[in-house]
Amino acid sequence: MSNVSDLDLNLDNLFQPAWAQGKTESNKFAKFTGNEGVKPERSFSGKPGERRAPRRDGPSGGGGGERRGGFGGPPRGGGSKFGGGDRKGGFRGGDRRDEPRRERPEPPAPLPELNVAFIPEERGVEQLSKQIKVTGRAYPLFQIALLILQKAERYSVLLTKKKSDGAAQPLFVCALDESPWTSEDEAVAHVLKNHFATFYQAERTATEPPKGVYTFVAQCGLSGVILGPPNHHDYQNQLRKLHTEKFSRMPFDLFKARVKIVKDEAVVKKWIEEQSFKTEYICLNVPEPLKLATLEEVAKHFRATHKDAIIKPVETLTVAGVPSRSLRDNGLQRLIRQEWEQQKFFPLPIATKLSQQFAQYGLQFFKVNKTVTHVSVARPTFLDLETTPVSENIKRIINFINGNAKATRKKLIEALAPTPKVAKAPAAETPAPAAPVAEGEIASTPPAPTQPAKPAEPETTPEQTAVIVDLHWLIHQGAVLEFADGRIETAKKPAPKPPKPEKKTVAEKPATTGETEIAVESVTPENIAAAPAAETPAPTEPPVAAAETATAPVAETLAQPEAPAPTEGSAA
Repeated sequence: MSNVSDLDLNLDNLFQPAWAQGKTESNKFAKFTGNEGVKPERSFSGKPGERRAPRRDGPSGGGGGERRGGFGGPPRGGGSKFGGGDRKGGFRGGDRRDEPRRERPEPPAPLPELNVAFIPEERGVEQLSKQIKVTGRAYPLFQIALLILQKAERYSVLLTKKKSDGAAQPLFVCALDESPWTSEDEAVAHVLKNHFATFYQAERTATEPPKGVYTFVAQCGLSGVILGPPNHHDYQNQLRKLHTEKFSRMPFDLFKARVKIVKDEAVVKKWIEEQSFKTEYICLNVPEPLKLATLEEVAKHFRATHKDAIIKPVETLTVAGVPSRSLRDNGLQRLIRQEWEQQKFFPLPIATKLSQQFAQYGLQFFKVNKTVTHVSVARPTFLDLETTPVSENIKRIINFINGNAKATRKKLIEALAPTPKVAKAPAAETPAPAAPVAEGEIASTPPAPTQPAKPAEPETTPEQTAVIVDLHWLIHQGAVLEFADGRIETAKKPAPKPPKPEKKTVAEKPATTGETEIAVESVTPENIAAAPAAETPAPTEPPVAAAETATAPVAETLAQPEAPAPTEGSAA
């Protein structure tokens, strides 16, 4: 069976060895050059503003002709369009072997295994509780938590070690500045760097300068520290010491490559002067006088004498909000930042702690539409006008709120007790009489015309006072709800509980209607954290920008406390 395709290619013959293929036919594609339909590359001539077409018949053309810098032939100058060669000639892939290999950045160290909690400042929570009681308004609990997270002055950070069967994450605190640390060595280095004068005193004494003639010295290119001549006996010690103290996170070979040789006479003279003095360290706060020769001896003496009293291991530690954003421990800094970023989108832990603090001041909690938790002075309680004897003024308030979907306090007062209009007669301006001027005297500057007095604000009428008093009573009883944006609504009548079926095999979902009804559900601080899924903001909830505008009084209370802040940090 012949296996010949439509292009007259004999596949059986092509896959045979060369000696068995026989004579080949003439090349049917000899007249084609391979450049048909290819747009010529642009090149420039030597004259400005003039272009020339690429050469296709020579080896030095732009895009045609013989391939340059390929795998089959020797490399040539120029380079193809797709980077086949470099500017100096040759294939670029061969030159990469001579380039220094770039080191991959090291992955970040794992975060410390500690629990992080943001605690609202007690002083700020107390001021918020007073404002909620005075105004009687209901504020969204989670939006108050977001307002507290916005500024570090409004919270403190509680660090707690996790309970584990194995080795727990160590946590230390420096008694001098209350700074937290996860490594004892880093805590000791912090004390010797920032509180060195508390324990030791440096003393310089003159010694013999180094012998010999020195024309150049080695200097660190990163810090500018003069290390001395490379052939000096103490050069390697100074190099290792500088790397350990300041550049321990950098590979030693990379640090060593940044050291440069300086032949400046001034730099050499400065090094000789430094070597002409000897530095000793006098120990302070010790019963007997003692001098140490090197900083290594100082570190050993500190660990043996002062470490246990200054660096203390702890199980829990509270850090003020402002210092928590600039900790010297890199691991703790990253851990607190990551936890803050997570709670910024869903602050359930801080909202739970906030609800416990509000409950201590007698505030109540309830949910609107079973989604958004609010804090108020009282829980919603339905007032049945048919069975509860109340005054006519209270009935008018309840009926007005039920009849107006967007009722506010101002609209209620204007509707039930409008301000009487008083006709005001225009006050005529009478200029003050001018003083008499004697002959030969120059009249003084005329007095400025008297400005009309501003109209006084209308005083509250007795009818309006009665409406305000009754509304205040209804809000504190829970019969009327006044939200943070000024809306007022009445507490809805609870739906009757359906009778429990005897046998329930399949859970049936209740039928929903198209009407939107605000259902109010009472909650406690304990069950806020029990159902975190219900706290997800509903699509109908206002955005954060609108919430910040609605809770402006809360932000002002946080920003202006009545008393000075405590030492651990305060709510601004």
